[in-house]
Amino acid sequence: MTKAAPIPAGPTDLTSSWLSVVLGVDITEVTVSAVGTGQTGATYRLTVRYAGERSGMSDSFIAKLPSQDETVRQRVALGYRAEHAFYAEVADTLSVPLPQCFYCDIDRNGADFVLLMADLAPAVQGDQIAGCSAAEARLAVTALAGVHGPRWCDPTWLSFTGTAMPRADAELAKSIGDVARTAAQTTVVGLGARMTEADRATLTEAADLIGAWLLLAPDRFSLLHGDYRVDNLLFDPERTRVSVVDWQTLTIGLPARDLSYFMATSLAPDTRAEAEEELVGLYFDALVDHGVTEYSRENCWQDYRIGMLQAPLITTFGYAFAATTDRGDDMMLTMIERGCRAIRELGTLELVRQLS
Repeated sequence: MTKAAPIPAGPTDLTSSWLSVVLGVDITEVTVSAVGTGQTGATYRLTVRYAGERSGMSDSFIAKLPSQDETVRQRVALGYRAEHAFYAEVADTLSVPLPQCFYCDIDRNGADFVLLMADLAPAVQGDQIAGCSAAEARLAVTALAGVHGPRWCDPTWLSFTGTAMPRADAELAKSIGDVARTAAQTTVVGLGARMTEADRATLTEAADLIGAWLLLAPDRFSLLHGDYRVDNLLFDPERTRVSVVDWQTLTIGLPARDLSYFMATSLAPDTRAEAEEELVGLYFDALVDHGVTEYSRENCWQDYRIGMLQAPLITTFGYAFAATTDRGDDMMLTMIERGCRAIRELGTLELVRQLS
């Protein structure tokens, strides 16, 4: 990645001269168009014209900038710092499929940020409400093993400062547990009328266990994506390849939390129940291929059951602390319903109580 270019303050700064500097080629024209409606950032497609030979470079790129709302920028700066740390320090040490990163920079303690990536069009973003198929899930869990496996239990993760949330010790776990109760209460107040009684109860009980849950299985850890769901995956049109995006929620913890969260929230419950044994086994086999040892298939299944509390934790935090929209509420309800059903079917609450 070439350095020494000012960080664009907004889309009007994504100019041909800026791109020429960061890419090291002469670009004469760039057309900027917004992609999606991100609440914590802004994403743009840059269609370019080269002055001469483009040396194998693409006709288009994707640029990710912070929100144009300064209040949101400051609130989400920790996420921007995490994503910068991922691409600058971590991505090359893992085996997860990603869009190629051409340039990444950050300033103002995270409030200014730019990420320039390959445009994977015609790849298609997953649909969180519709959910994914078992075939798509096979791609996703195999890719996820490429996040966890290469640096499984790497002690340097314990001092890694690029996370949005550090690994929880007893004090932090208690604090997160307290916030989880508040987030669950807020979610039940706001969405409870559209939830079943069973889901309201599961959500509340899960929140009460978060503090203890965060401290389980301390001998198994890795970097976590933190929000590994189908909305953050890009599939090629033939559904033979997947790429993982949005690395703003990095944390360190039990690896299966990512797996459980994906399975619980991104598959329809019947699809998940039918395919989960196969998919957890596929994830385990991929971990072994990445060199993970002293970890059994039985350990993996138990961790999968334990990790299910990631679903209510992330969904209630998302509802309680982010701006709400009608589609956002529908998405949260879908994820909560799927997650709560998985928790009940897998006996997660009982298992966490037993192990705590």
